[in-house]
Amino acid sequence: MRKWSFLLVACSSLLTAGAQTNPAPAGPIVISKVNVINVITGKLDADQTVVIDSQRIIASGPSKKIKVPANATLIDGTGKFLMPGMTDAHIHFFQSGGLYTRPDGVNLSTIYSYEKDQQWVKDNLYNQMARYLACGITTVIDVGGPMSNYQVRDSVNKRVNAPHAWATGPLVSTFLPPNLDKKDPPIVKVNNAEEARALVRRQLPSKPDFIKIWYIVLPNQKAEATLPIVQAAIEESHAHGLKVAVHATQYETAKLSVTAGADILVHSVDDKVLDPEMLQLLKSKGTVYIPTLLVSQNYNRTFTQQFNFSAHDFAYADPFMLGTLMDFQHFDKKQSPLNYKGLRSRIHVPDREDSTMLTNLKLAQDAGVLVVTGTDAGNIGTHHAASYYTELLAMKQAGLNNTDIIRAATINAAKGFGKDKDYGSIEKGKVADLLLLDKDPLQDITILSNINTVFHQGVPMQPTQLLPVSPAILVQQQLNAYNARDIEGFLAPYSDSVRVYMFPNQLIAEGKEAMRKEYSGMFTQVKELHCELVNRIVEGDTVVDQENVTGFGDKPLKAIAIYKIRNNKIAEVYFIQ
Repeated sequence: MRKWSFLLVACSSLLTAGAQTNPAPAGPIVISKVNVINVITGKLDADQTVVIDSQRIIASGPSKKIKVPANATLIDGTGKFLMPGMTDAHIHFFQSGGLYTRPDGVNLSTIYSYEKDQQWVKDNLYNQMARYLACGITTVIDVGGPMSNYQVRDSVNKRVNAPHAWATGPLVSTFLPPNLDKKDPPIVKVNNAEEARALVRRQLPSKPDFIKIWYIVLPNQKAEATLPIVQAAIEESHAHGLKVAVHATQYETAKLSVTAGADILVHSVDDKVLDPEMLQLLKSKGTVYIPTLLVSQNYNRTFTQQFNFSAHDFAYADPFMLGTLMDFQHFDKKQSPLNYKGLRSRIHVPDREDSTMLTNLKLAQDAGVLVVTGTDAGNIGTHHAASYYTELLAMKQAGLNNTDIIRAATINAAKGFGKDKDYGSIEKGKVADLLLLDKDPLQDITILSNINTVFHQGVPMQPTQLLPVSPAILVQQQLNAYNARDIEGFLAPYSDSVRVYMFPNQLIAEGKEAMRKEYSGMFTQVKELHCELVNRIVEGDTVVDQENVTGFGDKPLKAIAIYKIRNNKIAEVYFIQ
């Protein structure tokens, strides 16, 4: 049998090369004597052996009953835990997660154009997808975007270092938001039932995985007024064998949608607590309920600049998009349409709707409704990949137990989208999307923030292989944590032996602990501390940032910071004031 380390080296080379196809390792892989999370029974199956070949599980069961192929690569799973890969059932390829990605919500195009945001999305697509795998998310479901979504889906599905992608195209909508792409719109307003049917048919040649409806009721408008559009889109989709997902966050629109045959509600009901009648309707219809608990709160946190970033966010979110969220703090008052300090008296984080969503999730779970995990990643403040773990913790806060949460992230998602023949559990014949963990997630859900090994279509990979590290990324990560005044996040990119100088050679701090002492006090005492990045130059392992630092007086402190990178850590810093 071949050694596990040899296989990891081979797969590392494959990932680094950015392969366009999904080749399985030569010969079978055997994970022996591992504890398997059985999402069907909700229990832990001890001392199991799983055999993977040609991207699928070809055998799974008690170790003493499974014959190990002679040419297999053996992985000793003793003391470890194996669960299915997870699914984020609500993302958007065409959104970046940054501040400028939804100009229909807050239009900042005079500062940073929507076209630049969309180009960034295209340029960084595969980086974002690799981050999903690093977070243990082996499948993503895009629930609405431009027609180009289908090309993105097909391209993503050809790569080993990207999750499976299921997608739909333009939303069949009762409302047209402003400021989005007009040439290839992600949302198309239809005016009557026939236009709704036509939009569904227009997408059929692209082979959508389902169809999405945006059921928006404006003030002084009755939900029944546009219900024929919703009914027609559902009927046309079902006639072609397609499930229908509906954005209907109000109790009334959700109930009308489910009654009309909607298969999936892509958000929580947030305006009213679900009553027994509605819960019974959801259960009897087999409706999928995707709560997306945090996406609205993330908007509110951004618009009021009241963040609660975690170490997971700093490590797994794209650092450049995360950094944009704090740009409000250095906007000129004439530039910004929002007064973030003023909004704090009107917008509460969390708010009443957040509480209602938590209540409704628990009610739905207890009623036997099929709950599936999704984030709405790509919206402002809801970062691709990184936001998923926080969503799991919010589901825990709602009262779901760890078994409920793991099922919602795995088998429920596969069932809800009609893909459970191939995905969602560890069973013979299914695609080998697996997570190898150091602890039991049934006992400690937080282990899902620190995954040992991801198997995607039978290819093993380490999260560290998937997360890009560059001088610019390291410097941006520490800048983000600086602006969030998070000392641990700030120090994480630095070497333990870092040396900080006043240019050219005046030593002012040596080692992380010296930096901790210096910066902890600053983060605590300077309440308005903020660093604006004016310009950045990257030359090899050196990054030069031109900065404006506010919070110390009436005028910004202008500075230049020179960062020297060694062994993927910031080793030296030189300040010029």
